[in-house]
Amino acid sequence: MTELGTALMERLDALAAHSQDSSDQGGRALTRLFLSAQHKAAADQVAAWMKDAGMAVHLDPIATVVGRYEGATPGAPALLLGSHIDTVRNAGKYDGNLGVLAAIAAVAELNRLGERLPFAIEVLAFGDEEGVRFPHTLTGSRAIVGRFDADALEGRDREGVRMADALRAFGGDPDSIASVTRKPGEALAFVELHIEQGPVLEAEGLPIGIVTAINGASRFSVRVRGVAGHAGTVPMGHRRDALVAAAEMVLAVERIASSIANLVATVGRIEAKPGAVNVIPGEVVFTMDVRAPEDFVRDAACTAIRTELEGIAARRGVAMTIEGTHNDAAAVCSPAIIERIEAAIRRAGIRPLHLPSGAGHDAMSFAGALPMGMLFVRCKGGISHNPAESITVEDADLSVRILLDLLRHFDHETLRA
Repeated sequence: MTELGTALMERLDALAAHSQDSSDQGGRALTRLFLSAQHKAAADQVAAWMKDAGMAVHLDPIATVVGRYEGATPGAPALLLGSHIDTVRNAGKYDGNLGVLAAIAAVAELNRLGERLPFAIEVLAFGDEEGVRFPHTLTGSRAIVGRFDADALEGRDREGVRMADALRAFGGDPDSIASVTRKPGEALAFVELHIEQGPVLEAEGLPIGIVTAINGASRFSVRVRGVAGHAGTVPMGHRRDALVAAAEMVLAVERIASSIANLVATVGRIEAKPGAVNVIPGEVVFTMDVRAPEDFVRDAACTAIRTELEGIAARRGVAMTIEGTHNDAAAVCSPAIIERIEAAIRRAGIRPLHLPSGAGHDAMSFAGALPMGMLFVRCKGGISHNPAESITVEDADLSVRILLDLLRHFDHETLRA
C-alpha cells in the first residue's frame, strides 16, 4: 500500500500549480520566486495543509510558514523539520517542496492516530533557499538560528524592488526578523528530507540515503588577458590568445578535480572578447566553482588549481587574475542525527548508505548552532533544477514512513551536536 505516497504526490502536483511559468514545458515547468504572488499562494496553501494536520500555524517576519504540533507537554522544545518552497526558474516540483509536504504528511498521520510525542514538532516552509530573486540566500533558515544578514533587506531584484519592501507587501515584517531566532532550549535539532539531486542512490538501487555533510563551496571569477589581433595575419607562434590559454586552464581545472576524491569543480560560464569571428580573443572571463565535504580538501584544491593556472598563464604569455566571489564552509551533519536516521532506515529493511551533498540546503544554516541532519530521496537520473525532476510514488511513501519512524523513536534526551 502506498496511500501516504499517493496523497503526497497529489499535493506536490497541486502545489506546483502555483507557478509563474506553469504553461511552459507542457505544463511541467515551475518558477516560484521568493516573495512573489506565486510564493504567497503556495504559502497560503501550505498553511492550510498544516492546519488540516493539526498544527497551529503562522507566517513569521521573514516569510517562513511555521506549523507547530504540540508534544505531550505543551510548550516542550521542538524538533524542527522542513525545507523550502521557493524554486529556481524552470524548476521541477520536488526540490524543497518534497521536504515540506512529507513533514506535514508525517505530522498529519500522528494527528490522525492521536499520537503526541515527548517533544513538539515544528514544520518550517522556508521561502528563500534558492536566492534567485534577490542577491542573498538562505534568509529564512539563517534567521531561525540568529544568522540573518540585515544587509539582505537592501538587496534588489531585476526590477529594482528592495527585499524589505517586497517582504512587507507579502505580510512579513523586516523590523522583527530577530524575533524568529529560537532561544536556547526551544529547539532540539533540524532534520531536512530532500531529493538527492544526484545519481548515487539510483545507481546503488536504494530509495533513501543519509547525508554526512553538505559540501563547502568556493567560487571564483578568472580573467585572462592576452593580445587581440587579426585572425589572418598573426602567425600561430606569435599569438597571445586569451581563449586558447583559458581553454587549457579549464581542462586543468577538470584534471585536478578528477584526481581528488569527493571534490568537484565546474567552469559554468565563459565569455571571450571582442567576440568576433575574425579576431584573436584578447580577453576571456570564466567562472569556477569548487566543492568538497571537507574544507581542508577544498582549500588545498583551490591552491593547486590557482598554481596550475598561473603556470599556464606564464607559459602562454598572458596575464591572469583570480577573484574570489563566494565562500561557504562545509556543513557537517550531526553524528547523533546520522545515527538516528540510520536506525530508522535499518528498521525499514533498507541498507543504509552515507553520502555527501554537493548542493547547498537550508540544513547548512543550522550547522554549529543546532544538531542537524538530512535524508536524501532517490530521483530519476539524478536530474534536478529541471522540469524533468522525478521521483516514484513508492519512494515518496517510504520517505514519509521513515520520517514517521524517526519521529517516533527520536531520543531527544541524549541528543548532542
